[in-house]
Amino acid sequence: MFFQNGSLSVRRLKEQDKYLLAKWLSTPVVLKYYEGRDNPFDLDKVDSVFYASEDDEVKCIIEYEGKPIGYIQYYELDEAAKKEYGYESGKIFGTDQFIGEVGYWNRGIGTLLVTSMTDFLFKHMKADKSVLDPQVWNERAIKCYEKCGFNKVKLLPKHELHEGKFRDCWLIESNK
Repeated sequence: MFFQNGSLSVRRLKEQDKYLLAKWLSTPVVLKYYEGRDNPFDLDKVDSVFYASEDDEVKCIIEYEGKPIGYIQYYELDEAAKKEYGYESGKIFGTDQFIGEVGYWNRGIGTLLVTSMTDFLFKHMKADKSVLDPQVWNERAIKCYEKCGFNKVKLLPKHELHEGKFRDCWLIESNK
């Protein structure tokens, strides 16, 4: 387990979690915010994206009161990403996350998760900054991130392909 904060815990992704990921990432209301409704996942796609990839992301499952409810990954930005975002140096981490169990939305768990992960990155990974790049239209996520101490830094035009269109994103950061 990476950390626990009250009823919330984050642990490394396990092989058996692929069934949860396939369930969550084939749910239209979840896909609206993560990956896009035109991009559902089956088990093969989950395997290729989450288990067969050779990337540097640390892939984790979010649990609340012992029940798996979502996914989070963290990674240190490489030089190309730092340059794209306008950073010259420093140990900068990014995260991507979603709560896949919709019944756990609007309960403050997202705020607890982002705050806890940010604390983990600064205390244990010795981050200088933590960054996120939510799509501009995703006001719900942006409000959560701002509540957690993140600030908008830079508009990233046409940064992410989502539902057939390149969408603008905000680069937001915490210097906690």
